[in-house]
Amino acid sequence: MKKKIGLTAGAIVVILLGFGGYWLRNNFMVELPKYSPVANVVWLNQNWTTEQRDWFHHADQGTLTFGIPYEWFIALEQPALPFTTHGLLSDPEYLDRYGFIPSNKNPGEPELPIGFAHGGPILDSKGLPWKNPRTNKDATAVGLTCAACHTGRFTYKNTAVLIDGGPALLNLEAFQEGVAVSLLSTWYLPWRFDRFADRVLGPGAGNEAKSDLRRQMHPVVSQVWNIIKLTKKVKRENVEEGYARLDALNRIGNAVFAIDLENSANFVGTSAPVHFPRIWDASWFEWVQYNGSIQQPMTRNAGEALGVFAQVNLTGGKSELFSSSVQVKTLFDIEQLLAGTYPPDAQSGFRGLASPKWPAILPPINADLAAKGADLYKNLCQGCHMAPVTDAEFWTSARWMPPNSVGERYLNLEQVNIEHIGTDPAQAEDMKNRRVVTPPSLGITSDQFGVALGQVVDMTVNHWYDSQRPSTAEALREQMNGNRPSGVRALRSYKVHPLNGIWATPPYLHNGSVPNLYALLSPVEERPKKFYLGNREYDPVNVGYLVDKFPGGFAFDTTIRGNSNAGHEFTDNPNKAGVIGRQLTPDERRALIEYLKTF
Repeated sequence: MKKKIGLTAGAIVVILLGFGGYWLRNNFMVELPKYSPVANVVWLNQNWTTEQRDWFHHADQGTLTFGIPYEWFIALEQPALPFTTHGLLSDPEYLDRYGFIPSNKNPGEPELPIGFAHGGPILDSKGLPWKNPRTNKDATAVGLTCAACHTGRFTYKNTAVLIDGGPALLNLEAFQEGVAVSLLSTWYLPWRFDRFADRVLGPGAGNEAKSDLRRQMHPVVSQVWNIIKLTKKVKRENVEEGYARLDALNRIGNAVFAIDLENSANFVGTSAPVHFPRIWDASWFEWVQYNGSIQQPMTRNAGEALGVFAQVNLTGGKSELFSSSVQVKTLFDIEQLLAGTYPPDAQSGFRGLASPKWPAILPPINADLAAKGADLYKNLCQGCHMAPVTDAEFWTSARWMPPNSVGERYLNLEQVNIEHIGTDPAQAEDMKNRRVVTPPSLGITSDQFGVALGQVVDMTVNHWYDSQRPSTAEALREQMNGNRPSGVRALRSYKVHPLNGIWATPPYLHNGSVPNLYALLSPVEERPKKFYLGNREYDPVNVGYLVDKFPGGFAFDTTIRGNSNAGHEFTDNPNKAGVIGRQLTPDERRALIEYLKTF
């Protein structure tokens, strides 16, 4: 008979004072806001059916974000002090505090928030089927999807307004910490492990099954400690992401080139967090990402899946290289849903996911003030941001490229160099300057991060195409790739986006450093240097979230590199960098804001 795995109280004290003890003692609690329940929930009409929306919210991209199966995820307890009562980590009300939006639960489906996918059987760390030690049933995947970061929400007068494709008010950094603390405390505290084992194995499981469960946990816990150590090593580079932001490109690079490739030298800090971008219309842009770095939709989407830990083999034999859990067909279906079946035109507009319209729940738009703002927009904004998408001039713009061989045309949006726009340079510069080390076996031809990542993604997607039976035809590959080449570049510039739906996307600038539209239209010295994110209550006057200090809120300090709120400035000082127009009077700012509400 195998000896029961357990820890005495004395051993627990040794652990808490030993390796990693400082981190554990100071991270048993994850401070989060407490939100009052709302009476009503409203989805805005954005050209999707309820069925399309629900599918998008939980479409399985093949991700294993937390490195554990679904059956473990729903069995873990919340990070809390060792001797207190614990709720479940997967409790929708608890996950809501991180910013995950509760989902409408269909009968027989797992109760997971929007942006979570419950997938199929998964492999363990040795590449073998992950089995329940007691029942021998397949363990199944759980991971995040693009809906987690690209579903917006705000509250107003006791009603929650939900927006598909909008930027999430989500703190993924805090959630990563919460999952790590939950796993480690389950590993080190026997009473927590016993409760966890009862949930995973079923009550009354024997010592042998529990010992096998601990053996399954060991490589997971080792990986958690590895990431903690790597993060500590680059602590000086890290900029806290907080609510509404993520350093997505650096995180993808860490997942692929440090974790999957098992090379800690490729791990870098999250030095350039960006505000979750809105994704309506993006299918029809020639280049995406704030710095206009990725051309092909499949490159963008498969790279995102790898960044939230879809499994990919980068260290095996030649025949195994680039095999992955990425669900390429699902990524294509997601893109089709976003884009619409037919190309956009002046008569029908964008045919896929539509930008949201100012809802009746908010105060009505002042038509007279908006008319004054229309002239200001045309004179001061339209040259870069283009005419409104409802205007015929938008559809005849020279920024539309000629139709390609399948009759699709894309918007080649303006890229404004950093020196001119004057906004924080970290996202563009850090991607341009990052280098990675890869083994010859992968066939990567450059040490430039962007180029190398593009090649890894391409080979992963091509492996999927080649592995289908029959292999995916060339014409279908082109269609699934968005009928565009797999271009990757790293410019010292930022992309200018059309402003339809801009009212629904606070905070502003690419790094989220300006809390509302009124501050964005004001001189930099009038913008707040410090404010708090995480409050969901909408401010329809200034157009943004309320940003006063509150318990559990994220303190946004604009004096830190990566967080600068400079640039894109309207002021009469000609000697400042980042000045794009004359100073606006307070009344002019109000008029322009009122007009932007009509987009």
